[in-house]
Amino acid sequence: MAFVVAIDGPAGTGKGTVTKIIAEDLGFVYIDTGAMYRCVALEAMKRGIEPREYEELLKLLDNMEIQFKKNGVIQETWLNGENVSNEIRTSRIDANVDKFSALKCVRDKMTPLQRKMGENSNIIIEGRDCGTVIFPNADIKIYLDCSIEERANRRYKQYLEKGMKIEYEEVLENIKQRYRAETQREIAPLKKAEDAILVDSTELTIEEVVREIEDLIEEKMK
Repeated sequence: MAFVVAIDGPAGTGKGTVTKIIAEDLGFVYIDTGAMYRCVALEAMKRGIEPREYEELLKLLDNMEIQFKKNGVIQETWLNGENVSNEIRTSRIDANVDKFSALKCVRDKMTPLQRKMGENSNIIIEGRDCGTVIFPNADIKIYLDCSIEERANRRYKQYLEKGMKIEYEEVLENIKQRYRAETQREIAPLKKAEDAILVDSTELTIEEVVREIEDLIEEKMK
């Protein structure tokens, strides 16, 4: 049976970077649930579909194909045959993704797809509800947390590295709004599973976080 590692936590804690490294180190399949919801937001916004337009959203979801492809050590996100890895990581998508990911029709479509990806391979999956909803029986659950100021600082640096022009205060406000939306939404809210292990990355380097989580995984797999 496949071994499942579920990593949850708010935006900006380093989940994506950490999960990618661990997947590469341990030979696990990496499932980025956030990228999937970002694809939904991107496609809906391109087509001018509002979150309240359920019928149109359902049609869109039925005709979407999301794939994760390896390009060397980089995992790319492909939507309907197009590489959208950079397009889904803009501040515009950041500010709108939760409007779509909180919808029941979207979660109902994505959750079975995410579970199916974990049927035949050891996987490491990261997002907001991986250990509480998608894989409640995951072999090991991690809740990766960080101070909100440090999360905003990390996201701000990511934008600058991509050449995006944005103020730190705007990034901080976006992070705060996303956290409120994710923790207060009715469907699959962000929360720490009762049996999840808390890892606080505020004062840790990426390498230190990776080492701590890999040690936990390897101990569990023995």
